[in-house]
Amino acid sequence: MRTITLTVNGQHHAVQVEDRALLADVLRGPLKLTGTHIGCDTSQCGCCTLLMNGDAIKSCTVLAVQADEAQITTIEGLAKGPELHPIQAAFSQCHGLQCGFCTPGMIMATAGLLAHTPLPTEAQIHEGLSGNLCRCTGYIHIVESVKQSARALQESRE
Repeated sequence: MRTITLTVNGQHHAVQVEDRALLADVLRGPLKLTGTHIGCDTSQCGCCTLLMNGDAIKSCTVLAVQADEAQITTIEGLAKGPELHPIQAAFSQCHGLQCGFCTPGMIMATAGLLAHTPLPTEAQIHEGLSGNLCRCTGYIHIVESVKQSARALQESRE
């Protein structure tokens, strides 16, 4: 066991972890942040996507010890207060979700994409979401959600 420190959603944590513990398991277990879903354990589905130091990563592929001293943002930390983040609002307004299981990962992948590419082309959106699978939608509404998110975030910056 070793102690790692993480800043998760702006809150500092010191957590004892086994060397083999996955970041997703630490978030869901000791930190009780269950918005990060685990769908496949093989990095294929993207349900566990979150931001680590500003980049979208699949937390089922990262050992917790690799995240020592990292800044982590999960779906629970995206919105500030009770008002939805513009990405969350766009997914709701554009019907970019159905069962909701993949939604946290899709939203966090979108946050990572838009942090690096504020006004992505449709091809860039497809590339940015390529590691996230949805079994319920045809992706059309998800892509529209990303486009609306980009517009909303751009307007908020102006």
